Amino acid sequence: MREVYILGGAQTDFERNWKKEGKNTVAILKEAMDDGLSSAGVTYEELTALNEQNRVACFVGNFIAEKYTEQGHLGALLTEVHPAFYGVPSARYEAACASGSAAIDAAQTKIKSGDYDVCIVVGWELMKTVDSRTGGDFLGRAALYEKEAKNIDFPFPKLFGRLADETLRKYAVLDEDRYMNALAAISTMNYANAKRNPLAQTRKWFMSLEQAQTRGTETNPLVGGRLAASDCSQVTDGAAVVVLCSEVYLKEKGIQAKPILRGYGHRVAPMLFEKKMAENADSPYILPWTRRAVLDAYGRAGLTVADIDVFEAHDCFTSSEYAALSAFGLADPGREYEAVESGLISFAGEKPVNPSGGLIGCGHPVGATGVRMLLDLYKQVTGNAGNYQVKDARHGMMLNIGGTATTNYAFVVSRA
Repeated sequence: MREVYILGGAQTDFERNWKKEGKNTVAILKEAMDDGLSSAGVTYEELTALNEQNRVACFVGNFIAEKYTEQGHLGALLTEVHPAFYGVPSARYEAACASGSAAIDAAQTKIKSGDYDVCIVVGWELMKTVDSRTGGDFLGRAALYEKEAKNIDFPFPKLFGRLADETLRKYAVLDEDRYMNALAAISTMNYANAKRNPLAQTRKWFMSLEQAQTRGTETNPLVGGRLAASDCSQVTDGAAVVVLCSEVYLKEKGIQAKPILRGYGHRVAPMLFEKKMAENADSPYILPWTRRAVLDAYGRAGLTVADIDVFEAHDCFTSSEYAALSAFGLADPGREYEAVESGLISFAGEKPVNPSGGLIGCGHPVGATGVRMLLDLYKQVTGNAGNYQVKDARHGMMLNIGGTATTNYAFVVSRA
């Protein structure tokens, strides 16, 4: 089975509001694709030639454009970006917030099997087309809508608030103040990291540890159980592109070294939140299938947590990043606070998590998030992450979840 390499990619500025700019879906796709292909060194003329040889395909990650933009058939939509996409095999992949990772997985599979030598992955979501309450209802389709989201304002903050509740219940020795302070520290770190990232949505925002700790105030209102606004990821417009390829293509182009997509894990947990919680009774992990996806990625990569230099975690809420710390193996389950309090996961720590700012700081355009994470790992292991570069990063891991950790994807990227 062939290896899969990352040629390059790009993301849009997640601070932007495309509706206010008067720009549509084709505009964001065109900008992301132009920049992504340029970074990868692929021209539209070469794309046409590869298509004539049946060596290229496109993979689109998007969750719910049918609601946000009234547009479906998103694979074919790329033909509106440039005529070079005429005839190129292309389709949309959906797995809620893990839609981008589902597209990456499909693309890597096609390269490994020898079907294509170049696979272009684009993830995108335009979310600022509607008010926040309507958008929250749209996102509720990532849960079991009829039972967990219908006629409920902002269902996902409430669901991840329940994850915080269940974490405290499962680990009876976990002090509530210590847990909540750890969540506040996670939020503060991600906002601070975002200030180093020129494409992060919150790079101009301010968040102090005291503000994140003081929940239920006018400036930091509660949004779901114990969770406040500071614990939430952002509503974001954005797109990200990565270009994957085979070793055959690298040799043809005379490219000596590119990062390798070294391992992956993909597991699906019960969709209903209450079933997830019931199922974890016999596991030390609050999210056992998330842990399983991470272990699968380590196993396929032939690496352990000791080898990983940088992590991108799915912090849709601080409670999800907290659970990710033990899933990664950075702390024992129930003692994740130790990785926070010790500084282990800080930007200057031994195992930095979300140097990009994560979903809380960088932004969370749902269908783009998995692709953006992979792009950031590519930047880290090639030394091109700028002000948020982790020193001498050789191996990176990402965890991208859909729904309430229903779909779980983990990928490992290594320097060539």
